[in-house]
Amino acid sequence: MKTRKRAILVLASGLILSLLLLPNLKAEEQEQAAKAQESKVIIIPDQVKKVFEEGMQTREVRSDIPFTVVRHLYFPAGQNFYTVILFKVKNADLGFAPIGGAPAKKKEEALSAFETEASKLQARSHLFMQFNKLENGVPGEVAQEVYVPLNLQEESSAFEPEKMEIYSAGYPLTSGQYLLSLAICSQKLEKIGSQYYEFSLPDLTSITDKLETTPIFFVNNQEYMDSAERKPTAHKRSFTYSIINIELNIDRVFAPGESLGLFFYIFGAQPDENGKFNIEVSFDVLKEGEKAILFAPGQYDSPLIIQELPLVKTVLVKSESGETTEKRNAEPGKYTLSMTITDKISGKSISKSIDFEVK
Repeated sequence: MKTRKRAILVLASGLILSLLLLPNLKAEEQEQAAKAQESKVIIIPDQVKKVFEEGMQTREVRSDIPFTVVRHLYFPAGQNFYTVILFKVKNADLGFAPIGGAPAKKKEEALSAFETEASKLQARSHLFMQFNKLENGVPGEVAQEVYVPLNLQEESSAFEPEKMEIYSAGYPLTSGQYLLSLAICSQKLEKIGSQYYEFSLPDLTSITDKLETTPIFFVNNQEYMDSAERKPTAHKRSFTYSIINIELNIDRVFAPGESLGLFFYIFGAQPDENGKFNIEVSFDVLKEGEKAILFAPGQYDSPLIIQELPLVKTVLVKSESGETTEKRNAEPGKYTLSMTITDKISGKSISKSIDFEVK
């Protein structure tokens, strides 16, 4: 994780306050949707909706533009969840071309343009998301339609046409079971790629006698923004939540000497009479089931956990002059981060783990 420890602590307190922005964001988007409906503005074009309808029952995708939905993340947003959809697509399939020029039609032409053009490349395409409520595995009513413009720019000198990249798009949703129909389309809708993805968001009213967390993931970096985004926006290798942009380590691979950056929220913890939480989290790094790195338990007064864990172990060194200890980076290999989360006020506890690799 590239941020300093002090910056992380400041970020944690700032983010808690900034969560108050999210219910306002939801209300504003609902108002915009209502206005769009009244004025008959089309959020998802008929030809895209037709593709969704044709493949929805069998989950048959359309591969004009191949891509894959990787996973979803979610975070508290008032009484709702800010839901982030992560998808992977090849750069060349997004139609990147030199700014002011047309996309190359053949792969060889594309590679030539990418290699010789000194300016930036641009891709202008569309992302459409349709969220249907799932009822006994069957798609029901449309809960939300979302349009996200894909106006992307890249430096031509660093552009890799064949590379698969992770992109994100987010939107606030209520709890429940969902079927997401997702489409990536060329600028004039000549090409339409579609995918379907089932997911669920928990019912917070049912989390009363236990602890639960949002999906746990690793962060490479995080930065403040001037304000929260007011319209759905696509991001490459990162996503936004409230007023921060969070760069993901989606592959969960670290170099020796790097740190694990954790980011998650705990549901079900109880504050004291002053509104303060008392949460303890123990962290152990395991290798082949044995403890490889030990950390002192973390103490938190907020259910939002932002923690940096250096991948450094203490080794006992024996010599003729006696015993000493020294710090060494974790050696390459596959590891598991094991966590025990305890609410010291209610006594409730939960265990979580996440795998990663050092190489």
